[in-house]
Amino acid sequence: MFPATGVAGNRGADFVRDYVQKEASMKTARLLPVILIIFLLIPTIGNAREISLYDDTGEAVAYIDTDDDMNIYLWKGKPVAYLDGQSVYGFNGKHLGWFKKGIIWDHEGYVVGFIEGAVNKLTKLERLKGLQKLTPLKSLQELEPLEPLHKSKWARLPLEIFLSMGKK
Repeated sequence: MFPATGVAGNRGADFVRDYVQKEASMKTARLLPVILIIFLLIPTIGNAREISLYDDTGEAVAYIDTDDDMNIYLWKGKPVAYLDGQSVYGFNGKHLGWFKKGIIWDHEGYVVGFIEGAVNKLTKLERLKGLQKLTPLKSLQELEPLEPLHKSKWARLPLEIFLSMGKK
């Protein structure tokens, strides 16, 4: 006699086996929606890409959100500019400069910022980003000026201030 069930012989073993199988299938049924949600979210998480923009000291002060119309946010989360082709425009419509081969150039041809690996400069450890603020509507773009010859010198204006000239 099986003491826990009061069932004798093999029937008791069959009862226990059936009970364990039912419990296992119920746990699987409860986990299935969770597993399904995780698999549905993986492509979204994998595609999210933010490209850090560094200043002349190697500090990350802004980033490009490739999932958000190539908008540029300051590190604290304030949207200030966006990429339109190779041009950098502020949300106020002002043409700020150019983004070519991972480098941001100003209207004078000086380097203002860069992405990691674009210039021979060490980058500092990135701080925690602030939450993204709401993106304003884009103003009418001013005409893109003629692009100057690129200089191998840094602009005097820091990247954060340069990009802030585009905020609304």
